[in-house]
Amino acid sequence: MKKSSKSRLMPRYESIFKTDNLFDRIARAVCRAGTLPRKELYESWETARRVRRKYRGGRVVDLACGHGLLAHIMLILDNGSDHAIAVDAKIPDNAGKLSASLIESWPRLENRIHYRQMRIQDVEICPSDLVVSAHACGSLTDLVIDKAVEANARVAVLPCCHNLKTCATGSLTNWMDVSLAIDTIRATGLAAKGYAITTQKIPETITPKNRLLMGHPIEPSDLKASLEN
Repeated sequence: MKKSSKSRLMPRYESIFKTDNLFDRIARAVCRAGTLPRKELYESWETARRVRRKYRGGRVVDLACGHGLLAHIMLILDNGSDHAIAVDAKIPDNAGKLSASLIESWPRLENRIHYRQMRIQDVEICPSDLVVSAHACGSLTDLVIDKAVEANARVAVLPCCHNLKTCATGSLTNWMDVSLAIDTIRATGLAAKGYAITTQKIPETITPKNRLLMGHPIEPSDLKASLEN
C-alpha cells in the first residue's frame, strides 16, 4: 500500500493491518469508519508519536483538525492528557463517525475529545496546553504558532501548502526553495520568541511536506544553565 495515497481507507482494507501493534489497531478503526484517506492516517501517526516522545501531558489542542485523528492519537499515546479539543472552521460531517470508531476500540476516550467548529483566532489557549496541527494550509500554520506563543504554550506543527504571497521567506529564496525558506523563518522566529525548538521529519514516502517543527518556552532556569555551560 502506498502510504501517500489519497484514496479513502474503507472497511474492506481492515484485513491489511493484521497485527496487534498499536498502529495497526488504529488503522483498523480508521478503516471501519471509512472516512479518511490513507495519507492522513500515516501523517497523523508519524506526527503524534514524534510529538509524544518530546511532550507529555497537558490538554491537547488540535487546530485546523479536519476529522480530528491527530487529537485522538495524541490521547491514545498518552493518557496523561485529560482531554483534547479538535478545532476547525468547518468540521467534516463524518468526523463523528471516525471518533465513534476510535472510541469503540479505546473506550477511555469517551467524553474526552471535544470538537469545536470555530475560527482559530477565537480559541482560548492556556500555558499548560499542547498545541498541535498537521498540515494547516499556508499561513494557517503561522496562526497556530502565534496562538501558542501568545499563551506561552508548547507547540508542534507539520506545515504544508507554503504560499509565497502569504508566508514570510526572509529573502532566503536565492539559497533554498520557497517551502524550506518559509519553514526556516518559522523555526528561527519561534526561537527568537524565547522557545527551545526541535526540528524533525516524518518519512517523505508519506508526504514531501514532512518538516515537523516543535517548540516549548525556555524556562529561566534552563536559560541560566545554558549560559553557564
